[in-house]
Amino acid sequence: MASLLERKLGELLVNDSIITDVQLESALAQQSESGGSLGRIIIDNGYASEYDLAAALGRQLEVPFITLSHYEIDPEILDSIPVEIVRKYQIIPVDKTGDTLTVALADPSNIVLIDELRLLTQCKIVPVISFESEIQAAIRTYYQQQDDVDEMLKEISDDEMENIALDSMVDDTGEMVDDLAPDPTDAPVIQLVNMIIQDAIKMRASDIHVEPYEKTLRLRYRVDGVLQEGKNPPKKFQNAIISRIKIMSELDIAERRLPQDGRFRVTASGKNIDFRVSTCPVAHGEKVVIRLLDSSNLMLNLTDLGMSRESLEKFEEQIRAPWGMCLVTGPTGSGKSTTLYSALSTINDNRKNISTVEDPIEYQLKGINQVQARPEIDLTFASALKSFLRQDPDIIMVGEIRDLETAEIAVKAALTGHLVLSTIHTNDAPSTVNRLTNMGVESFLVTAALNMVVAQRLVRRICDNCREEMSVSGEVLKEVGLPEDTRVYHGQGCERCGGRQFKGRVALYEIMIVSDEMRDQVVAGITSTQLKRLAVEEGMETLRMAGLTKVKEGVTTLDEVIGNTASDDR
Repeated sequence: MASLLERKLGELLVNDSIITDVQLESALAQQSESGGSLGRIIIDNGYASEYDLAAALGRQLEVPFITLSHYEIDPEILDSIPVEIVRKYQIIPVDKTGDTLTVALADPSNIVLIDELRLLTQCKIVPVISFESEIQAAIRTYYQQQDDVDEMLKEISDDEMENIALDSMVDDTGEMVDDLAPDPTDAPVIQLVNMIIQDAIKMRASDIHVEPYEKTLRLRYRVDGVLQEGKNPPKKFQNAIISRIKIMSELDIAERRLPQDGRFRVTASGKNIDFRVSTCPVAHGEKVVIRLLDSSNLMLNLTDLGMSRESLEKFEEQIRAPWGMCLVTGPTGSGKSTTLYSALSTINDNRKNISTVEDPIEYQLKGINQVQARPEIDLTFASALKSFLRQDPDIIMVGEIRDLETAEIAVKAALTGHLVLSTIHTNDAPSTVNRLTNMGVESFLVTAALNMVVAQRLVRRICDNCREEMSVSGEVLKEVGLPEDTRVYHGQGCERCGGRQFKGRVALYEIMIVSDEMRDQVVAGITSTQLKRLAVEEGMETLRMAGLTKVKEGVTTLDEVIGNTASDDR
């Protein structure tokens, strides 16, 4: 017999003219004989499509419809409901904000199930409709692969585990396995590491951290600049997982006392993704950090970087100068390489000879001569720069100015008719001048060679799907330099951003064009603070100013800007 709830579902469909009374009675009769879901029987008989069923339910129950395949669900949200409940009722949690849990169901009229979930999770349950087929596909995607790997791992002894990690890394041709597509013939360790990498790609992570502790093996992903916990692999498989990663990266698996660096490439979703690997011995094993370098995400169009129109015009004018030095500064992970690659891509043409020396080469650019620095054989930034000057260059890019020798050669190149692009570590653009002079470069040489310094920071972008206006007092706005009537926004957290309130990042830029007045003042001994004031007087927008502009545009939050930029009142 059909339950009252399912009969009500049928009546809703009849009332909405989706099916007829005859079709409903036929479906109910089939259900009485063979069991199963009334909705599935209606769909299988061709009485209505999944879309018709979902649309009718949505209208009648005033419940929103979502397409699950369009969303990436945070692993922590998946853990909100036990997997046996997920499979039994064919549901899937998609978002959790505070004590409110959003759950996708094919039939949200099942109030008994919703009450059961409320009691089980101690959360307010917000139902949304999704196709039954999509819910089943999501369950397979998010749960089945982990279950299969866990089951296989249980069957393997500790002694066998590491041998499998070493013996199964090559295919029949002897080439490294570099495809993340599920393959049941792969060893469990390979499947486990592939799954870790796949999760990182789905989450748009920039880094994967594998961290051994005394009793646990911790897994974390850096998403939009913030580390978040993943599902920790079993501690007993620590050495096998790390050995697998080291083999993929062509590192020495026997060397566990010294740090090592390597890289590998895999194919996922039809694109090649490079991974940079760093291992470091710690108290309870080796920590591994994997940097994801997805060239499909590389923004090579300057207009995509997020500069204001005025800043973009200044930047492009300087990178098209015939000679001089343009430096980009900022902390590690602030997007300096992306800015330089975008600049090179913009000015690259067949009439120019462009050479770069990098450590490492993060992305390969067509038509540009890229050299990998190798200090162990004395191929340093400085030695490569010397070689470039004998190679008839027009434009030179050096990964980073770290020492006096590199700085002096870069300045010499800039003064002898070459355009030099590089990075340097300082807190803001004006501090770069002092950094170079503190290295030992004469101030008159610095000012003669330097055309532009760009300081940058990355701040998280508010999720467009759940952005809403928030209340901030006029006093606070005035204190940070915004008009008291400024509208300020934040994210609520939704399924699209995985409850994180942010999705993606945007760069803030501080562009200092070195003027004749600045050159005179630097040679006269001006301080960094005084130079900053002069630059602002001449039109420079500071990082804080750029951030407040993004706040006014509703791109990021006030907290993000304050936390990532220094006050201009110094």
